[in-house]
Amino acid sequence: MEPLQLAAWSFPLLLALIFLRAPIGLSMLVVGLGGSWLVYGSAAPLLNQMKTLAYGTFSSHSLSIVPLFLLMGQFASLGGMSQALFKAAEAFIGHRRGGVGMAAIGACAGFGSICGSSLATAATMGQVSLPELRRAGYSGALASGLLAAGGTLGILIPPSIVLVIYAILAEQNIAKMFAAAFVPGILAALGYMAVIAIVVRVRPDWAGSVEPRPWRDRLAALGAVWPVLLIFVAVVGGIYGGIFTPTEGAAVGAVGTGVLAWLRGGLSGSKLREAFELTGGGTAMVFMIVIGAAAYNSFLALSMLPQELAAWVGAQGFGPYQVLAAILIFYLIFGCVMDSLSMILLTIPIFFPMVSGLDFGLTPEETAIWFGVLVLIVVEVGLITPPVGMNLFVIQSMAPDIKMRDTYVGVMPFVASDLLRVVVLVLFPVISLAVLRL
Repeated sequence: MEPLQLAAWSFPLLLALIFLRAPIGLSMLVVGLGGSWLVYGSAAPLLNQMKTLAYGTFSSHSLSIVPLFLLMGQFASLGGMSQALFKAAEAFIGHRRGGVGMAAIGACAGFGSICGSSLATAATMGQVSLPELRRAGYSGALASGLLAAGGTLGILIPPSIVLVIYAILAEQNIAKMFAAAFVPGILAALGYMAVIAIVVRVRPDWAGSVEPRPWRDRLAALGAVWPVLLIFVAVVGGIYGGIFTPTEGAAVGAVGTGVLAWLRGGLSGSKLREAFELTGGGTAMVFMIVIGAAAYNSFLALSMLPQELAAWVGAQGFGPYQVLAAILIFYLIFGCVMDSLSMILLTIPIFFPMVSGLDFGLTPEETAIWFGVLVLIVVEVGLITPPVGMNLFVIQSMAPDIKMRDTYVGVMPFVASDLLRVVVLVLFPVISLAVLRL
């Protein structure tokens, strides 16, 4: 069988293994190494490749940012930052119509700025906000739907682990990727709040409110979150300002959240050990996917599939936006059954050369950054798209009394908001690139 045919058949084989619940990283590793063996025709070149694969993949200094951001998220949870963010937002807007739900979205955005993981944000904020939403009279549909959507802000608002991986794959500056994702992330949070405002007016029985808080309580709640703001400004501001690299910024954030958690009494010996264990487990999972993708992408490079596919698309005369729309639809569909990191690692080596050869009226760097932001958004939409959005199951596991059907109904307005935002960002690339052009 020709290398191109092997590469074409490898993708459905990989999807079949994933649907059979084989670990994604292991599936990519097995298919990638097996495909390379068939292309080489003997085991010797494959053994030489395996000898250097792990070192060549993990010797990248930029990958050290992954465990640091994961550790920062663990320390933030132990330090009670998620609860402080929600209480502060609720104190100011909880008494308004839909205010408690908007407070939960605001808290998700704040926690996402120091976490970098959608599933972790959904799980953490679900534990904090769901009981408050239920006490405020929110229906199960709206409460679960808005928290599932709010969880996606964990990866849309920088810092983001997936953006780091994309930047490495596309050979782009990590700080510039963070800057480009900032405005779309804020637009996502505002869009979710707008959805809540509309829903509670169309269905007033879906939400209640809480009593207004005196200004003394509001200021006290606000005072509890200033360390979070300080850490965010130090990390993101330092990276944007060129004071330190993204890796150094992640280290500063991990130390800052760790000190805060210790001062608040959340970092006892057992808790500290648990934080390191969870960080180690999360890092191992991410790195297993990374090395599996490296093996699979090496096989694709041997087969010349990405180059041949890019040449074929160019020869068909498709318009740039037609190709982009097809790619984004692909991500929306497969994002429902695969996690965002796996999708990025699996597809960027195929799609990025294709997009790089298209003319959108942007510089090559701007095209790469804009495309990365779009891919990040549409993949994250898959996390809340029925029937298998992962965030939906995370929230539903915390409230088993809420029917999954109700959660599907509750999340659909937020999916509509996401799709509208994707269209706007496609039509107006300057929204994503505005910070870079300042």
